[in-house]
Amino acid sequence: MPAASNLRVIEAEPSGPAAASVILLHGLGADAGDLYPLPPVLGLPSDLHVRYVFPGAPRMPVTLNMGMTMPAWYDIRYIGPGGEDGASVRRAAAWIDELIAREVDRGVPAGRVVLGGFSQGGAMSLFTGLRYREALAGVVCMSGYLLLPDTLAAEASAANRSVPIFLAHGTADPMVGIERGRESRDRLVEAGYAVDWREYPMEHQICSEELSDIGRWLTGVLSPPAGE
Repeated sequence: MPAASNLRVIEAEPSGPAAASVILLHGLGADAGDLYPLPPVLGLPSDLHVRYVFPGAPRMPVTLNMGMTMPAWYDIRYIGPGGEDGASVRRAAAWIDELIAREVDRGVPAGRVVLGGFSQGGAMSLFTGLRYREALAGVVCMSGYLLLPDTLAAEASAANRSVPIFLAHGTADPMVGIERGRESRDRLVEAGYAVDWREYPMEHQICSEELSDIGRWLTGVLSPPAGE
C-alpha cells in the first residue's frame, strides 16, 4: 500500500500564505474530489488564510461489499462495532499523520490544523486526531463513529485531551445509525472530551445547515483569541 506521499491529494489554497489547514477525508467509495466543493459553502473569513487539503484513499477490497475493490481508508467486515479491520485503520492513521506533518513542514503549526471527514473519513479523523502527538486545532466527524473505541484510553494523546470536537449525524442515517453516533458522543464525553454534538433530519449525507454550523465552528477554533 502507498505511503501518504503517494496518495492523490488535491488542494484549495488561500489568496495569501496559508496560516491554517483543514484536512478533509472522504467516505467509502468516494475520492479526493468528493469534498472539494465544500470550502465556499463553509464560508470561512478570507483573512484566516485556510488551505484545504483533500487526500484520496487508495483502492482496496472491502469485505462488506463482497470484496469489491474501491477507494477505502480501511476494510469493513460487517456493519457495527468491531466490524472494522484494525490493521488497515492503523495503516491509514499513519498516512494521515504524514499529511499533518506535511502541513507543519509547509509552515502551518499543528495547532492550526483541523482534521475532518465524512463517514469513513470522519471515523479516521477521530481515530487519528485523538492519538496525534501534537495538539491540533480541532476534529470534525460527519456521519462517522469511534473506531477501536476500547483502545482509546490507552492510546489517547495527552496533547489532544482538550481538542475541540464537532460531531454531526443524520437522524435517519441507514448506513451508520444515529445510535452509533450518539454512543460515540457519549463515550467521548465520559472520557472528558469537549464535544459539540449536532443532529440533522437527514440520511447518510451532508446538508446545508450542517455545513453552515461547521463553518461557524471552524471560524471559532481558527480565529485568534480576542486581543491578539
